[in-house]
Amino acid sequence: MKFALPLKLAELAVMLNAKPVGDPDFLVTGMNEIHMVESGDLTFVDHPKYYEKALNSNATTILINKEVECPVGKALLISDKPFDDYVSLAVRFRPFEKAVASISPSAEIGEGTVIQPGAFVGNHVKIGMNCIIHANASIYDHTVIGDHVIIHSGAVIGADAYYYQRRPEGYKKLESCGRVVIGNNVEVGALTSIDKGVSGDTIISNGTKFDNHVQVGHDTYIGRNCLIGAFCAIAGVTRIEDDVILWANVLINKDLVIGKGAIILAGSGTEKSLEGGKTYWGMPAMEARKMWRQVAALKMLPDILGKLK
Repeated sequence: MKFALPLKLAELAVMLNAKPVGDPDFLVTGMNEIHMVESGDLTFVDHPKYYEKALNSNATTILINKEVECPVGKALLISDKPFDDYVSLAVRFRPFEKAVASISPSAEIGEGTVIQPGAFVGNHVKIGMNCIIHANASIYDHTVIGDHVIIHSGAVIGADAYYYQRRPEGYKKLESCGRVVIGNNVEVGALTSIDKGVSGDTIISNGTKFDNHVQVGHDTYIGRNCLIGAFCAIAGVTRIEDDVILWANVLINKDLVIGKGAIILAGSGTEKSLEGGKTYWGMPAMEARKMWRQVAALKMLPDILGKLK
C-alpha cells in the first residue's frame, strides 16, 4: 500500500513509539510485507530467521525487534512488537469504512457497466466499461476492475488475506490493506473468492477466465489468458504465468511459480514450482507422461508378484 503522502522516519517513530535509526527526514512512501516490497516501502520482521531477508530486501525502512547495523541507504525502526505496530499502521492508513449503500457513492462505474440487483460494490471501487456484475456478487473496498469483465453471482472480490500470527493467547490477525486488481476481459465464476493483498495487490491479468468455486489467496499474481477450473485452490503469494491451464480441483501451495503455458490436469496438487510448457498430473504433480508410466507399472505389479510365487 502506498501512503497518500510520503512520511518521514521521525513521524513514524512518534506514531509507533519506536526508536529510529537513520536520517530523521528519511522518506517512507508505503508499506508492504516482505514478499511484495518495493523501494520506499516499510516492512516488518520479528523473527531471527527472517532478519537477513528483510534487511536485504527492496524495502528501505525495516521495522524490527532487534538492534542491528542499518544497511547503507536504509533506515530502521526498533520496536518490541513489529507485527502489532505494522497492524496499527494498516488500520490507521486504511481503516474499515462502513457501507452506506449497496453501491457506494465513492465507487467509479464505467459507461455501459450493468450492476444487477443485490450486488454489493464497496467504497473507492473502480469498475471499467461494459462490465456485468451479477446479483449477490460482493466487490470489497478499493478493488479495481478493468473493462468487459463479468463477475458471476456469489463471487467475493477483495476479502481479507488469510494471515495470522500464532500467540499463546490465540491468533493475531494481520489486517489487510491491499487490493484486488483485475484486468480487462476477465470472467469470474459463481462463488469464486479472490482475496486482497495483505498490503500489496492480488492481480488477475487480461483475458483470464475462472470457473465456479475457485479460491485465490492474497498477493497472488495470475497472468494473461489463463483458465482456472472449478474448485481450484491457489494459496497466497503464488505466481501463475501467462497461458496456464488449471483443470478442476487443482491445489497449489503458497510461494510457488507455475511457468508460462503449463497445464495441470484435474485433481492434481503441487508443493513445488513447475516449469512452463509441460503437462502435469498427480499428487504431488509431475509430468503427466511419467505419471502415466508409473500408473501402468503399478497395474502390472499384481501379475509380476503372482509369477514370483
